[in-house]
Amino acid sequence: MQLGFFTDCLPNLDLSSVAGWAKQAGYQALEIAAWPRAGEGRGTHASHLDVTDPGCAETTAAILAEHGLVASAIGYYENNLHHDADQRRRIHRHLAACIDAAAALSVPCVTTFVGRDTTRTVRENLALAGPALRPLVDHAGERGVKLAVENCPMEGWHPDGYPANLAYSPELWEWAASLGFHLNYDPSHLLWLGIDPVQALRAHLDWVVHVQAKDTQVDVHARTRYGVFGKTVERHHPFDAGWWRYRVPGLGDADWRRLVDLLHEAGYSGVVAVEHEDPVWQGSEQRIKRGLRIAHRTLHPLIVA
Repeated sequence: MQLGFFTDCLPNLDLSSVAGWAKQAGYQALEIAAWPRAGEGRGTHASHLDVTDPGCAETTAAILAEHGLVASAIGYYENNLHHDADQRRRIHRHLAACIDAAAALSVPCVTTFVGRDTTRTVRENLALAGPALRPLVDHAGERGVKLAVENCPMEGWHPDGYPANLAYSPELWEWAASLGFHLNYDPSHLLWLGIDPVQALRAHLDWVVHVQAKDTQVDVHARTRYGVFGKTVERHHPFDAGWWRYRVPGLGDADWRRLVDLLHEAGYSGVVAVEHEDPVWQGSEQRIKRGLRIAHRTLHPLIVA
């Protein structure tokens, strides 16, 4: 097992700079963010790998080799069931390019979301997903790459704050597996959904091909005010639930000792990649890096030692 981090938290640095710092900080791997370049749907996300560049594999491989790092996955997290047909096609084209880049780099998986058409019911989405997504799963299989979906609800995509990524619960993991997806397991989302992260992982270890390490801090008193769906009148932005927040590993409520021990017990030999979305350790490159160091201090003794 190796310890890495998702590069999306450092969008203003190029991959060479991220890799150099990662090596110096004691990390062994990178989950490489690969949103389209600016002006092509990138938004505020990082684009550390231009999958439209035929030379990207050679350049990226050289950077990783220079710093003694491995790539655990290529990450592109967008709504693969977007209600707008043109937008969905653009997302699928880019995801297919990420799959091709992963194959060229011998990266084992591409990490993404299932998504949801928020204009339709969940049942309608379940029927839609097979025809819409199987070509991507088949393309990945032909290229020797696994498509791994993260179990984030993406409630901020839904106008009322309901789950907008249909892979947020173990029941839906099993449904996604029936379509040919694998699991990019992140315990942070399970904590606020009321799902035991350890029990859920134990029952689904066979589908886990990548792990993201993020923590969640729950305020039970605030939950009493807002309820499990979070703020309504007082919500300032789509992801402002008001009673929980993401933290770097070690500063939230997840039991990393038990989670990592279970991964060891199961023989998991992949990467645990820190996903830094901690609002306390944001605001500057220096604070983000300090957050990554805190995560490293928490996880390194459990994963590597």
